[in-house]
Amino acid sequence: MMTLAIGIVALLLALWGLDRLAKLDARTLVARLSQIGGGVALAAGVLLAVTGRFVVAVPLLFLGLSLLGWLPNRPAGWSQRTQRSTGQSSRARTALLDMELDHDSGEMRGTVTAGAHQGRTLDDLTLAELGDLYADADGDSRALLEAYLDRRAPGWREHGEADAAAGRGEGGRDGAMTQQEAYEILGLEPGAAAEDIRRAHRTLMKRLHPDQGGTDWLASRVNEAKDVLLRHHR
Repeated sequence: MMTLAIGIVALLLALWGLDRLAKLDARTLVARLSQIGGGVALAAGVLLAVTGRFVVAVPLLFLGLSLLGWLPNRPAGWSQRTQRSTGQSSRARTALLDMELDHDSGEMRGTVTAGAHQGRTLDDLTLAELGDLYADADGDSRALLEAYLDRRAPGWREHGEADAAAGRGEGGRDGAMTQQEAYEILGLEPGAAAEDIRRAHRTLMKRLHPDQGGTDWLASRVNEAKDVLLRHHR
């Protein structure tokens, strides 16, 4: 009877764990599976070592330590990606673009929402088409295109495919930033805690450093988003 009860409890726990894993995004799932796999491999390695089976135990111990990111000689950056991956992204919308910035990789993706190229992604456009898009864009859209082009084609300014300074003050956004916009820019869900807001802000500001292809306009939007949300936490 006791064995049956233990089996039922174990089954329920397993089903609960699978349900939790199914709700995770891809990056978080990979990190969580690495932690679970590392813990299992480490425990098995210790058990085998205690019983004297060192030939099998040593590889398992190394595997477990590697998956958990505890090896000093692990491949550079591998464990950091596993441990720090948040799966978060930020969104910014203008009259012309719907842009997304991945917090972990710094990759920018965008879709044209108006004009001749409506519905196409920026990755699908040639540099010449991006130049035409830039020429017709409003000020906020141009700022986003500059950040995107700095990542995709770092030499675009020198080659004259668009005048980065032109129209900087044209077509600015209307009115103050809303809370919804601020949450989207920081990649957070409504109601996020103040510490989550500060953490997302720090992460994004590192990604938006000029060396990473960031711009003053994007940095100012992130700062404004943080201020808007923290103002409501006081």
